[in-house]
Amino acid sequence: MKLSENFGILHIVPYTILPPWQLKESGVTSESAYWNRRHFLKSLVTVGIGASLIPLTGCNKSDKQLTALEATYKNLPSLKRLPTNPAFAKVDRPIADQAIASSYNNFYEYGGSKSIWPAAQALPTENWKVEVSGLVKNPKTYDLDDLKKFPLEERIYRFRCVEAWSMVLPWIGFPMRALIEAVEPTSAAKFVRFTSFYDPAITPGPGFHLGALPWPYTESLRLDEMANELAFFAVGIYGRELPKQHGAPIRAVLPWKYGFKGAKSIVKVEFVAEQPATYWHTLVANEYDYIANVNPKKPHPRWSQAREKFISTGPDLSWDWKETLPYNGYGEYVAKLYG
Repeated sequence: MKLSENFGILHIVPYTILPPWQLKESGVTSESAYWNRRHFLKSLVTVGIGASLIPLTGCNKSDKQLTALEATYKNLPSLKRLPTNPAFAKVDRPIADQAIASSYNNFYEYGGSKSIWPAAQALPTENWKVEVSGLVKNPKTYDLDDLKKFPLEERIYRFRCVEAWSMVLPWIGFPMRALIEAVEPTSAAKFVRFTSFYDPAITPGPGFHLGALPWPYTESLRLDEMANELAFFAVGIYGRELPKQHGAPIRAVLPWKYGFKGAKSIVKVEFVAEQPATYWHTLVANEYDYIANVNPKKPHPRWSQAREKFISTGPDLSWDWKETLPYNGYGEYVAKLYG
């Protein structure tokens, strides 16, 4: 299947043995269904920190708000119909509606509620640059055109928040391994640090006191985790470029880890020798550990991780209780990293 003119052709080896968490093609929501639910949009959610303990409640958004929300998606450039990697094409749960995924977000640079998508529109994405530096042979500053030269594909991944809610999302992007190959880390590089955009004039913060906040937001992986085939840089979702509330124009997606590990709006990628400090681990180390793999047997200090609220599609915003899977169901890909 061809990509757009600038991308060339992506060749994928056919995948015939499906992991147990995959299902038939019929289980994937069609693109035409994402927005065709005005009655459904009226039950979008506003929830703060600790969503694992707070019931989801409707907020009855006005038609004006809903039109603006829809426009943030429909006005984004299309990424055509990029190929879906067959190894990551199916999940045993439905894809979240675009309306839900676009309005139920954590992005603490812009506020502490889930309904931060209006505030996140202040993010300046023009002339975006990503500096890749540190212990590499080929340091480089990438612009968006450079990033899109990596072979883009769609991957349908589970998403599990540390707050014990989950979704399924259709990301578009490229494997982190491709960046590793391009910059060639030296033998001294053991970790990678991701730094998110921060400007105190634009990103006011969450609006609640947690002590001295360690801005900018940073996250980190071991180098072997970054090289795993699941580790992904997303530049799009639902067939278009990323909306700003999703972490435009590029974010990290790590489906076997809790969502806070996926840095949004990345401006710097540094390869380093020592484990770097990260945002939430610096603030509350006993609640947000560095590795942060999804683990149903390891409770958060304030709630259980054994089950999760899977946010579903339908005429009313609702959830289904699901049993949490080790590594969010991706153990066959990553368990060997932690043996």
